Amino acid sequence: MPIYNAPTKDIQFVLHDLLRVSEQDIPGFDELDADFTGAVVTEAGKVATEVLHPLNMIGDTEGCVLENSVVRTPTGFKDAFAQMKEGGWTAMDCDPDYGGQGLPYVMHTAAQEPFVSANMAFNMYQGLTHGAYSAIYAHGSDAQKQTYLPKLTTCEWTGTMNLTEPHCGTDLGLMRTRAVPQDDGSYRISGQKIFISAGEHDMADNIIHLVLAKISGGPEGIKGVSLFIVPKFLVNDDGSLGARNGVSVGKIEEKMGIHGNATCVMNYDDATGYLLGEEHKGMRAMFTMMNEARLGVGLQGYAQAESAYQNAVAYAKDRLQGRAVTGAQNPDGPADPLIVHPDIRRNLMDQKSFVEGARALTYWGAYLIDRAHRNKDAEADGLISLMTPVIKGFLTDKGFEYATAAQQVYGGHGYIEEWGMSQYARDARIAMIYEGANGIQALDLVGRKLAQDGGKHVMAFFEMIKTFIKENEANEALKKDFLDPLKAASKDLQAAGMYFMQNGMKNPNNALSGSYDFMHMMGHVCLGLMWARMAKAAMEALDSGATDKEFYKTKIATGRYYMARQLPATGMHLARINTGAETVMALDAANF
Repeated sequence: MPIYNAPTKDIQFVLHDLLRVSEQDIPGFDELDADFTGAVVTEAGKVATEVLHPLNMIGDTEGCVLENSVVRTPTGFKDAFAQMKEGGWTAMDCDPDYGGQGLPYVMHTAAQEPFVSANMAFNMYQGLTHGAYSAIYAHGSDAQKQTYLPKLTTCEWTGTMNLTEPHCGTDLGLMRTRAVPQDDGSYRISGQKIFISAGEHDMADNIIHLVLAKISGGPEGIKGVSLFIVPKFLVNDDGSLGARNGVSVGKIEEKMGIHGNATCVMNYDDATGYLLGEEHKGMRAMFTMMNEARLGVGLQGYAQAESAYQNAVAYAKDRLQGRAVTGAQNPDGPADPLIVHPDIRRNLMDQKSFVEGARALTYWGAYLIDRAHRNKDAEADGLISLMTPVIKGFLTDKGFEYATAAQQVYGGHGYIEEWGMSQYARDARIAMIYEGANGIQALDLVGRKLAQDGGKHVMAFFEMIKTFIKENEANEALKKDFLDPLKAASKDLQAAGMYFMQNGMKNPNNALSGSYDFMHMMGHVCLGLMWARMAKAAMEALDSGATDKEFYKTKIATGRYYMARQLPATGMHLARINTGAETVMALDAANF
């Protein structure tokens, strides 16, 4: 059976050595001292390891079952969900006015990571609920907030987001789900939605569906889309549950992975719904949910890679296979462990350097969300808007890549289900697709985010890198191994942006053909910046007499590997971008 142990020390390093959370001028951050965050992260890791991880393979093998219009979740899920609710894990960053603990979003992120690594499918039930909470919190009326938020905070009721229909995914302007106004101010919702995660299950008293639909007589296309609250059970004026609403499950999708999560076809037959936000402004309200979800999905990408990596390391240390070319490392045994071989080391270092860099980038993103919301910081809001498609797209692409790389360490055993490695690859694969497929993330980055506010935010990102390099170039150890590679990669990224400016206007395909490469290039530069910052923090810790010298030395060595072996990929991506659209668009459709 696979193992999992929460990387609490590394999480604490990111929070305190890198982000220095308790020193920030953000309301609530002064309470995040190392003792407090350490207690939270340690307990989250304990729940992940002891409660959630043992259910991961059970959820994969049993899946969810639809019986008499009710979805039965896998064995143990219901009890585990009760423990999550009782422990307050669903309410960490929610508003205390609605029963939450009011902690910063960065702490919610740090606690969620072990849960996702331990059991991604299970954690989606509360993850989607958190998104529904955020959308209603941002756009709901006072009455809607009072009705729904306290129950969503505790996960007594759970939430979903309903976008996709059988004939439309990304192009939501094509949707057919309709909303007909009623005399009492409600709407009658009719239509079908597919791929609805946690659409039906047996772990909550009610399920609050957020449903995109078009109001009859409204504008055509995406401008006519509105967002509605459609509860599974209607809620009476006193807060008690009333009649069953006109929403039902058509079927559970049979998926490649995340079998423990009920991904449903949802049918709406004159269901009662309530407008959330303004008419025809549904996408604005839904994106409150989706932007948060996209950072969470980026976390899913590297969190699955983290679990797979831990198991690959354990196997590589235990499995005897061949001899080291420089001489036997296990002379008393019949062979040396796999980990002595350079190609196994390369594989594991690829995984390790990615996961630790991705963790830093994701937590930095969560920190920016806190700064944007709690300090009303427009610059932080613009920067996280720029970073969101990178965090979602790059981290999930690479998370899947490294989950399969971990599987490779096992050789043939990695392909056998009883070892559990295929589940990490299968579960990680969905993260590249949902909440906006990664090709859409790349188009969003290049087509919208680079030019947002006149290019202000991408220029601020470049300036951030430039300033960091200038302020630290006197540190020779940092300069050679970290700053110089970061500067070169940043120049590659700027050159790609210049190519788009010079060639994208006359032929937009020149920009869009290179968008995926640009997303990956920017992802590498982001991780390069994180590694340079982490290396500086580790060097400072060693200089100040840190007791755990091995941890900090390992951190620096891991970062040096990323800068030398992974960051140079920016040159390859730039070369591809510079070829433009000609070769990409050369064939007629009939010739594929």
